[in-house]
Amino acid sequence: MNKPIKQYKSGAISSSIWANERDIDGNKVEFKTVSLRKSWKDDKNIWRDSTINLRRSDISKAILVLQKANEDLLLDDDGVKDE
Repeated sequence: MNKPIKQYKSGAISSSIWANERDIDGNKVEFKTVSLRKSWKDDKNIWRDSTINLRRSDISKAILVLQKANEDLLLDDDGVKDE
């Protein structure tokens, strides 16, 4: 099984960098992708996880939309508590 080049973890959130290759017109092309994973225990105490895979051009877009969501949550004091 493939192993990531690097891994980073903060609490239940982790990311992994993967080396990939693809044959395009007879040429081997190498590229990297990143997987973003969140793990949690369900109501039956079983570990679950959800993973999305991102290409290099997706990462800055993901960071931007997460920062905007974070700003909105921090600035909007609607009295709703975080879990």
